[in-house]
Order: sequence, then C-alpha cells, then structure tokens
Amino acid sequence: MTTTAEPTGRTAAAIQSRRSTSEAMLERVRGALKQMRRERARVTVAAVARRADVSRTFLYQNTDARALVAQAADDAGGHRVLDQAEQAAHAEASWRERALNAEAALKHAHCEIALQRTAIGELLGKIRDLENDLPEDGVQRLVTDNTSLKQQVRQLTQQTSRLQERLTAARDNSRFLDNRIAGLEAQLADQITLDASGS
Repeated sequence: MTTTAEPTGRTAAAIQSRRSTSEAMLERVRGALKQMRRERARVTVAAVARRADVSRTFLYQNTDARALVAQAADDAGGHRVLDQAEQAAHAEASWRERALNAEAALKHAHCEIALQRTAIGELLGKIRDLENDLPEDGVQRLVTDNTSLKQQVRQLTQQTSRLQERLTAARDNSRFLDNRIAGLEAQLADQITLDASGS
C-alpha cells in the first residue's frame, strides 16, 4: 500500500510543478503580449517566444498560450487596420486642405484676370477715343513728326559728341600751355636771378 501511495505523491508533485511552471510561462507570455501591445509591435509566435523566453512548442501546444497569442494577433491586426484608417484619414484631410487652397488660389487668379481684362478694355477704349479725336491725316503726321524728331535727336547727339571731343582737346591744350607758361616763368626767374648776381 505504501509503495503505491509513494508514486502517486511523486506524480502529484510533478504535476503540480509542471502546472506552476506552465503558469509562470503563461504569465511571461501575458507580460510580453502586454508590452508588444503597448509598442504596437507585430505579434508572431517567434516574437512572443523570444520576448517571453519560452519555446515555440509551448506556445503551440499549450491551449491557453495559443489562445492568448491568437487573440493578441487579432487585436494587433485590428490596431493595424485602425492605424491605416487613421493614416488614410489624415492623408485625405491633407489632400482636402490642399485642394481647398488650390481652389481659393484659382478663384483669386480668376478675379485678378477679370480685373486685368477690364483695365485692358478701358485702356483700349481710351486709345480708340484718342484715335477718333485725331484728324484723318493725324496719325501720318505724328509718324512723320516722330521720325523727324528722331533724326534731330541723332544730329544733336553727334554734335554733342563732337563738342565733347573739342572740349577735351581744348582742356589738353590749356594744360599744356599752363605747363609751358610755368616753365617760361621759371626760366625768367632764373635769368633775373643770374642778371642780379652778375651785376
């Protein structure tokens, strides 16, 4: 009787030890999954096994561990879908804002073009009014006067250029003569000094 009770006690202790080990491993798996959820890391069996410091076999064979990993993977997939939806909404909002800005700029450009067209129309009307006020041969007379004025300007420019050359030459001559006079005055002074000392 004693011999049969002893293996039963050992078996119970072994089962209890295995259970507590499994519980500790499950607790590590829960902790790893919690951390991965916080980090929004990708949930795979290999990643969970690495983080929880358990074997992949344990994760596949233990029903609780397998259920935890599957649930976390589903949740992470849902988070990923939510993140993608959030990013898509953000991108759409950004594009919507750009489209609104472009639309506002386009309206402003259309207003500016309309104002420019109005101003051009008014100026063209003034030009036509001026043309109508001129006598029939007025345009031809203006063209002729303009041509003769251009010729006069050309002639005056040439005369100015010639006068400028003459002025430059006259200044050069004046400088030369000033130097010559200064030289003669110096000679005269020397001569007067020699004459005074000789007498």
